[in-house]
Amino acid sequence: MPESTPLAPWIRDQCQQLASSPGQALLLQGPSGLGQYHLALALARSWLCESPTADALACGNCPSCHAVDVRTHADLCVLMPETYLLDLQWPLGERAMAEIDDKKRKPSREIRVDAVRDAIEFSQRTSGRGRGKVVLVFPAEDMNAITANALLKTLEEPPGRVRFVLATESAHQLLPTIRSRCLAHNMTWPMQDVALDWMVQQGIEPERARLMLLQSGGRPHDALQIATGNFAADSWAQFPAAMAAGNVALVRDWPVQVLLDSLHKLCHDALRMKVGGSARFFDAASLRGLPPTSLAALSDWGDSLSRARRTADHPFAAGLMQDALVDQAKSALHSPLPGRHPNTP
Repeated sequence: MPESTPLAPWIRDQCQQLASSPGQALLLQGPSGLGQYHLALALARSWLCESPTADALACGNCPSCHAVDVRTHADLCVLMPETYLLDLQWPLGERAMAEIDDKKRKPSREIRVDAVRDAIEFSQRTSGRGRGKVVLVFPAEDMNAITANALLKTLEEPPGRVRFVLATESAHQLLPTIRSRCLAHNMTWPMQDVALDWMVQQGIEPERARLMLLQSGGRPHDALQIATGNFAADSWAQFPAAMAAGNVALVRDWPVQVLLDSLHKLCHDALRMKVGGSARFFDAASLRGLPPTSLAALSDWGDSLSRARRTADHPFAAGLMQDALVDQAKSALHSPLPGRHPNTP
């Protein structure tokens, strides 16, 4: 979603709440898909805006807002893994860009210590537009211990009119010393009807939006990403039966990480249904046709999926891994109940 488009209502409400916060370092925390990055950028825009609105939000029209939109604001430093910077069209440093262009290395998936040192140097310079300066860190959990410690002193005592906004989807992975120096804000979960209306406003057909919100566990930004992707969105209702049947054709075009995540959600809902709970990620109707299976088999399957997630980024042969994961799902979903022969109806 382009940052210049209207903010989602729950992001706008939180931005109004936090824009006048007295803290020099904010930590936006919560699970993925709630809009941490969008809120962090909205706050940065508001703090740097030259003509903020009566409710302290960015005007969207001044030179400062335009500079943020085109990624050239002299008083905004964005700390992200290089993979995120490229995806979100933020500029990389000249040295980093040259190394990547010359094939000396690949874009980093962590926030590099060199980038943090550049941010510290940025914080010590004079504001170019006179509205102070902002350092945005996302995802903050992508700082390793060395990188986080390099930032610690500046985060504790920011020089001049420098504000930090850190956004994370895994606050437990942050160093306690980082968390203790920030004013924490727990991201708001929007009501389902509000999230659904917002997705429809983004051009998603209502029933598709409903299914994608279900698939994402009610996280609207994750749901929008799913709905606008080329995988999983149109076959979610058929997924449980396909996995029980071992139908790998349904998921052949899915990235392995997406398949793993989807299988985890299926296992989660199957376990909830097994103990008398309600499904979270699937319509109950799509789960009713699953064969009866043992609680132990489902638990073991969930543990196996968790182990597989640790190596999901490894360049295994994707087709072979898909076959293995679907075969495992079929076996788990057909595991006989205690005392029942596998061929007993």
